Amino acid sequence: MQQREYGNTGEMLSIIGFAGIVVSKVDSSAAGNDVSWSIDQGINYFDVAPAYGNAQDMLGPALQPYRNDVFLACKTKFRDAKAAREDLENSLSALRTDHFDLYQLHSMATRDDFEQATGPGGVLEMVSKARDEGLIRYIGFSAHSSEVAVELMSQVHFDSVLFPVNWVNYFESGFGPQIMEKAQTEGTARLALKGMASHKLEDPAHRVREKCWYHPLEDPELAALALRFTLSQPITAAIPPGDPELYRLAVEIGQDFLPITEEETEQLRQRASGLAPIFELAHA
Repeated sequence: MQQREYGNTGEMLSIIGFAGIVVSKVDSSAAGNDVSWSIDQGINYFDVAPAYGNAQDMLGPALQPYRNDVFLACKTKFRDAKAAREDLENSLSALRTDHFDLYQLHSMATRDDFEQATGPGGVLEMVSKARDEGLIRYIGFSAHSSEVAVELMSQVHFDSVLFPVNWVNYFESGFGPQIMEKAQTEGTARLALKGMASHKLEDPAHRVREKCWYHPLEDPELAALALRFTLSQPITAAIPPGDPELYRLAVEIGQDFLPITEEETEQLRQRASGLAPIFELAHA
């Protein structure tokens, strides 16, 4: 598996990350097999969050033998310092570690998220203190709004931003490039989500796959084109779907990665036409 540098830190991450939701709703034996298989494939970047069901409880014991050899990222959905600190400590305990390599503000999406997180008593105060204590090495956030993401990076230095870098979003809504551009300007590392997503579900209550809230790409050829498009952007790594079968497909694509060509990009542009993007700009 190829690796790329995480920002300018000297940390090298596998271009495909492990989505912690893969091990939610599975038993400990399956979780152990998923993690050991991933390590064998060259995966050293693992991402999880308390919001992913029991994923932390499953990932902690499975990852423990490899902890010193991987880059472990976690998240908090809380915007105030007190609740976020409790969340951090619970995650450290569940994941059987004394620190996170990356700790992220989860799903920054609204103006309220921004104001609470950056205001007095906000989560940013907590993560800064936790970094000073050695509980966190790097600080980041995941973005569900391009406007909030750009403003956050304008106000605060983050080590990385985790956001959708997706073919349909790029071609049909324009969501993503402005986050990419701002992150590059600020020297913020880029981590990608939703590289193997297609479009919105017609009915969110009826999922194609349980762990995907959108239409995932199940055709291997189109999935490879889409993920190669994502990996061809100036990013460090991509986190694939949490569906176990699609995750393994993403690993195979990553191991054979070649940059996408102009002709292939045009094919994607044509195939994206008319699809409903899973993320859109606020003014769209």
